[in-house]
Amino acid sequence: EDGATVPLYYENRGEKLKLDNPQINQDIRESIEAKDLDSDQEDKLKRLFAKQYPILTAEKRLRAIAKDVVNHFANRGYKGKAMFVALDKVTAVKMYNFITEEMDLYVTQKQAALKAIEEPQEAIVAQSEVDWIKATKFNDWGLDIEPHRLKMNDRDLETEFKDEENPFRLAIVCAMWITGFDVPSLSTMYIDKPLKSHTLMQTIARANRVHSGKNNGLLIDYIETYKSLLEALAIYGDSGDKGGPAEAPVKPLEELIGELEEVISATEQFLSEECAFQLSRIIEEEDKLRKLHYLQEAINAIVVTDDTKAKFGVLAREVFMKFKALMPDKSIYDFKSKRDAINAIYSVITARVEEADITYLVKEIQEEVNESIATYDVELEKMEGYGQKIDISGLDFKRIEEEFLKLKGKENIALQSLKSKVEKKLNRMIDENPLRIDYYERYQEIIDEYNRGKDYKALKEIFDELIVLFTGLSEEGQRAKKEELDEEELLVFDLLTSNKKISDKEKHNLKEAAKSLLKRLKSKEFKVSQWTEKTQTASQVRKVINDLLYQELPYPTYGDDDINVKTEMLFNEFQIRYAHFGALVA
Repeated sequence: EDGATVPLYYENRGEKLKLDNPQINQDIRESIEAKDLDSDQEDKLKRLFAKQYPILTAEKRLRAIAKDVVNHFANRGYKGKAMFVALDKVTAVKMYNFITEEMDLYVTQKQAALKAIEEPQEAIVAQSEVDWIKATKFNDWGLDIEPHRLKMNDRDLETEFKDEENPFRLAIVCAMWITGFDVPSLSTMYIDKPLKSHTLMQTIARANRVHSGKNNGLLIDYIETYKSLLEALAIYGDSGDKGGPAEAPVKPLEELIGELEEVISATEQFLSEECAFQLSRIIEEEDKLRKLHYLQEAINAIVVTDDTKAKFGVLAREVFMKFKALMPDKSIYDFKSKRDAINAIYSVITARVEEADITYLVKEIQEEVNESIATYDVELEKMEGYGQKIDISGLDFKRIEEEFLKLKGKENIALQSLKSKVEKKLNRMIDENPLRIDYYERYQEIIDEYNRGKDYKALKEIFDELIVLFTGLSEEGQRAKKEELDEEELLVFDLLTSNKKISDKEKHNLKEAAKSLLKRLKSKEFKVSQWTEKTQTASQVRKVINDLLYQELPYPTYGDDDINVKTEMLFNEFQIRYAHFGALVA
């Protein structure tokens, strides 16, 4: 509830594989859990386990599990790290060999299937999945066998497994790493070892750490662990104030289905009630052009305000996360058409087409969408009935006006596109020169009007205001060139001239002062690594600024107080802008 962990979900895949698992009694679980068994304990365990052990370690059973692990591991939605808990060291070695064989077979089959894929984008995605599997490394741990011991001695396996970018993604363990080992990106535990009590609780907790993009942890059980899990909870779980049974620490996989169904329903309700659009229009329409029309209609309805756009984004991302969390369970196919339609809308709105999943909808019409929505970025051939992309940098006002009038119900799409372009240019220019903040304030005023306005007249006025603002930004962007300065020199010049009336002659002197100051500091003081953290160098920078301003700034336009104020303004800006200049130069 406090967000410190993610929920855990449980799936009994041993049941699905119809494995012949013996009932593991309490004595066996306790014996297996014991550490450093003496000879008497080992003999007792062998007697207790005499009938069950051969069944649990039978090659047919282990190979079936290995095949299932590889298919599940490769087809998960969130591809975090995974851990397989084997019965003992000997079984761990067998599983290492069986999983290796199954992984090679899986790659071979996938590569063969690639040849039959005709659609280029789909082939690229499929190839990337094969490459991911081929790059994956997995290692067994805790094995008293020379090749594996050599691996443990020569490599820092713990650091490799904790690094989410490292291709060591699947660890086969039997004792070590199942307790007291924290790997936030670990999302899947495959359990084929009888565990109980504290050890069991610690083992399942490997998968519940919070990590970016991780919706939940998943426990895949091949050995009937759930009953022992509930028993362990009675001892170690929080039973609440009334002393009653605690809530189970893991939930059945069916609850994930319910959660996905709920968030898709919420998304449909939002589109219907707040955007007046029915998602079923996209799903049920078979004609591609009509489907495209409905897709554009949905986008235009969603981007009416920044608020509705943001709400849809939150809901859509939640759908994608829940959908991935359920993979590779076959139940996802019940939700695929709705998820694909939501994904198509989201992909276009966020302009992340290249990262979108390949679905029947995106695959067939995404290119048409890109070529038809008026984004005003680049010139493309006109697609009848859906506007035309034009290059706004040319500022052909008449042409822009004509295109806007043609949109007929797609004004919000055009506004969002222009707004995005203005905002991107504005952010870059303010980053170069914070004194351009007045442009940002004007932009915010226009956007506030946009979020309040609904009718065509209001949208048309806002569109015109954005064009005027963009014109001003374009002119401002050329000012450095006109002043014969670069952007860094222009910022120093603007800081020196802010709140001052200067003559043309003084203006020339101030430009030269800006150039001289930056040239001196970049050639010496700024080159000192981490100069802002070194008191002596920082003081020298302040002194160089102050001395040069006394020498270069025209008097009486700039008195002593003016120079002191300008010195502090420049020093504070330089501390932020050139803090790492030395490292960049090096």
